[in-house]
Amino acid sequence: MITSQQVHALRAKTGLGMMDCKKALEEAKGDEEKAIEILRKKGFAKAGEKASRTAAQGLVLSYIHSNQKVGSLIEVNCETDFVARTDDFQNFCRDLAMHVTAANPIYLSPSEVPAELLDKETEIYTEQIKNEGKKPEIVKQIVDAKLKKFTEEVSLLTQPFIKNTDITIEQYVKEMVSKTGENIQIKRFARFSLNA
Repeated sequence: MITSQQVHALRAKTGLGMMDCKKALEEAKGDEEKAIEILRKKGFAKAGEKASRTAAQGLVLSYIHSNQKVGSLIEVNCETDFVARTDDFQNFCRDLAMHVTAANPIYLSPSEVPAELLDKETEIYTEQIKNEGKKPEIVKQIVDAKLKKFTEEVSLLTQPFIKNTDITIEQYVKEMVSKTGENIQIKRFARFSLNA
C-alpha cells in the first residue's frame, strides 16, 4: 500500500503531479528510485529541467476582492501562446492573483529579501530572545529559525497556497509546469489596497 508520505516525497523530488507520482509508486511497488526511473521512461521531466527554457508568452491578470477595496495584478509567463490561452493556465493565474490579494506577499522569493531588512529583523529577534532569558548558545538557532519563517511569510513562492495549504506557491507552479510541459514563471506582482 502506497502512503501519502511516499507520494509527497516523490512529488517533492520530481515536481510532478500527485497522481503521476502515485501511479509510478504503485507500479514500482513503493520503491522510490524505481518510481523515478518509471517516470523518466514515460517521458516525464523534472519541473526544474524546464526552468532554463525561455518563457516569453503569458498573461497579466487582475483580481479584485468582492469588497472592491483590495486587489492585485500579476504577470505570469509561459513558453507558448497556446498554453497562455488555455482555461487551466488562466485559472492558475487567477488563483495566483487571488493569493497575492489575500496573503499580501512583499517579495517573490526569499533571495529577494534585502540584507538590511534581514539585519534589522536579526537584531530585533536577538533582543527578544535575550530578554526571554534563553541560553546564549541557543540564541543563534532560534534567531535563524525565526528569520527563515519571516522570509517564508513575506515571499510569494514560499507561502502556503490559500486554496491548498498543504503546498506552497512554488509547488503549485511546479504542478502547472508538469501539467503543461512548459516553463512557467511568475515575473512580477503588485497588490493594491484602498487607503494603504
